[in-house]
Amino acid sequence: QIETKKKEKMRMEVDTDSVLVPLSVFIAVGYHVFLWNTFKHNPSRTSLGIDSSRRKSWFREIKEGDDKTGMLAVQSLRNKKMVTILTATISILILLSLAAVTNNAFEASHLITTADNIFFGSQNPTVFVFKYASSSVLLAVSFFFSSLAVTYLMDANFLINAIAKKHEGDCDCSYELTTGTESFREYTRLVLERGFLMAMVGNRVMCVSLPLLLWMFGPLPVFASSLGLVWVLYQFDFPSIAKISVCKR
Repeated sequence: QIETKKKEKMRMEVDTDSVLVPLSVFIAVGYHVFLWNTFKHNPSRTSLGIDSSRRKSWFREIKEGDDKTGMLAVQSLRNKKMVTILTATISILILLSLAAVTNNAFEASHLITTADNIFFGSQNPTVFVFKYASSSVLLAVSFFFSSLAVTYLMDANFLINAIAKKHEGDCDCSYELTTGTESFREYTRLVLERGFLMAMVGNRVMCVSLPLLLWMFGPLPVFASSLGLVWVLYQFDFPSIAKISVCKR
């Protein structure tokens, strides 16, 4: 009977990990799929779509030879770069901290195993390694996309400055693409949009990795934090002003 109870307890521990954790990941990923679908088909409902349309109109107002507008654009992008660098820094610091903590946490896992509850989930060595590996991979991906975002935003700074500054005697071919000014402006806009997109992806991947960090405390905190994360992100991604404007239409 004692062995049977132990087997049932281990089965319940594995079941909580194998059900709640994938469900939490599915909730987070499913929300972002829903967000992206809404952004592509009805951008005015999302803050991403509103920001994108404002950014496009702001970019169209940048005129050739207007140094003041170019300087304002550079200063505006500087704030976005600082936020992206902060995201990359947080991701890499948490990743390095996980690498330092993993060994000590594994040695102390027997204390959790002896506890008479299933709140902490399975402490199997394979599952234990997967707990840290999953969050580490997401943090590395977040750092990668944030680094790409900084690169694109730096290129956008240079290209916007090239649009705004044109001195007498400059040849059009010195800084324009072969098809003319419009193609150069379109290329600059694409670089700018890619920078903002990469920054958003890096930020969201880091947000999704945070609930997985709580997996070391068990699957229940992962599930609860995923629900809380989706609720908070929904408040930011679907502002009430956008809903009112859609209803009026």
